[in-house]
Amino acid sequence: MAMFIRVDIDESVQQDADLRGRLAEVCPVDIFTIAGEGDSARVETVEANLDECTLCDLCIDVAGDAVQVVKLYEE
Repeated sequence: MAMFIRVDIDESVQQDADLRGRLAEVCPVDIFTIAGEGDSARVETVEANLDECTLCDLCIDVAGDAVQVVKLYEE
């Protein structure tokens, strides 16, 4: 379980195959992965990699408000 951050992915991302792919490609520490294929494909977070996040905001640059990186230590 992640200790430092949580990544929230808006459901609208799941409807956009291009955006799902870009999220999986842009993250330097592989936080995002594509699960499934075709119409059932979804972007998901890789729990084991969440604590490796560098807070680079590349995912936010790609997805805007559809992805939020929540810093758990500031709650």
